[in-house]
Amino acid sequence: MSNKSDKPRFKERVKNTWGEFKKFIARGNVLDMAIGVIIGSAFGAIVTAVTNILLSVCTWGVPGGLNGLVTVLPAVSASQTGYQSISIGGEALRAYYSAAEWAQLSMADDFTSVIAGMYTLHGGTYYYNGLAIIDWGALINAVISFLIIALTLFIILKVYTALKTSRQRLAAEAKSKIEALKAAKEAEATQTTEEHAPEQK
Repeated sequence: MSNKSDKPRFKERVKNTWGEFKKFIARGNVLDMAIGVIIGSAFGAIVTAVTNILLSVCTWGVPGGLNGLVTVLPAVSASQTGYQSISIGGEALRAYYSAAEWAQLSMADDFTSVIAGMYTLHGGTYYYNGLAIIDWGALINAVISFLIIALTLFIILKVYTALKTSRQRLAAEAKSKIEALKAAKEAEATQTTEEHAPEQK
């Protein structure tokens, strides 16, 4: 008996929940937020492309481009000089190699994938992973991306504010015109009533 009576209640709860969910996803704020997220993602790709183009032009003379703007800090621990304990072709590894030197090093018989994984390419130079490196290129990239996004949002906000102000001004003017017309009609109707009043007497 209780199971049969619970089924309509369960169906009604499911129906109500589904109705509330439909109302929720149909709300303007949710749709605006979803559109904003999608447009923001696409805009992020555009900003990244524009930033890379600008930085490539600005750092044209830097070896390796923007990725080559790094500063290697002095080693202060044994882990940062671990490469010195490994030798390739009878010579100990160095902290960094140019692209040409790295190509020559990789031709050695005792060069392995493990040694290759110990270095990372920054611009045109391979640096030992244990080194303390300041990546100025990444910092500059982040700053310029932030400035581009901030400038774009500022322009969008200015345009939106101008359009909103213009819309409010037009609405106020239209309202004042309607009130003026309404007042004129009321005055005309009052004048007409006063003119007809003596005739009736």
